[in-house]
Amino acid sequence: MSGVDVSVERARRIAVQRLESLSRAGVTQLRRGHPAIDSPATAKPQEVAAVAGAQHETPTPMTKTPSNKQSALSIIQQEVAACIRCQELADSRTQTVFGVGNPDARLCFFGEAPGADEDRQGEPFVGRAGKLLTDIIKKGMGLERSDIYILNVLKCRPPGNRNPSPDEAGNCREYFERQIETIDPEFICCLGSIAAHTLLETNIAVGKLRGKIHDYRGRKVVVTYHPAYLLRNPSAKKHTWDDIQILMREMGLPVP
Repeated sequence: MSGVDVSVERARRIAVQRLESLSRAGVTQLRRGHPAIDSPATAKPQEVAAVAGAQHETPTPMTKTPSNKQSALSIIQQEVAACIRCQELADSRTQTVFGVGNPDARLCFFGEAPGADEDRQGEPFVGRAGKLLTDIIKKGMGLERSDIYILNVLKCRPPGNRNPSPDEAGNCREYFERQIETIDPEFICCLGSIAAHTLLETNIAVGKLRGKIHDYRGRKVVVTYHPAYLLRNPSAKKHTWDDIQILMREMGLPVP
């Protein structure tokens, strides 16, 4: 099988998996008549690829409530669970790690990628770095994990906990962007360089990004160090606390 044939077959499988997941979730408003929907096996490669990467056409909800947000997130989560865009990650993962928390949260914490603990449990930030993040949320901010939403750039663990490649981050961009648009938080806290660089589409170092407010589609973004970095460099914790205080003031939370 040629490289072109493999690419077409992968695109066809992605399209079929997406349509099946939407059907299971009860979505019936897809546009009919497109050859890549009605007969994906005979559609042209560019038509299949377009459907595989396109947003599904569903009625725009009149209001945003936790219930319909959770329903929308469940649809995306099913698509993520079936995703094979990054073949190496799909082959090596135990499970995908979608996100967790309040779908109506004002604040999202945005990390890098699942580690071994996250891959095993299916939830972001549950290892040592996750415990430190929980301390930041509970002891530092006076909130609960259930008050906020936590997600990563990647939904699969990179082998050996290596950094995500640009292609892998690009393949997952649609998913995390749709998560953020669905939750519609007022604030996002980027944890580490990969999260910040990917979301803000910049190569500026974290040390220069932190300490100020950035914008992502009308949402206020604070950048700080990843909890795993803080475990390796405890002296940087004071800088993260400074960043969290900036975030708390913007959110109108009392700062100890």
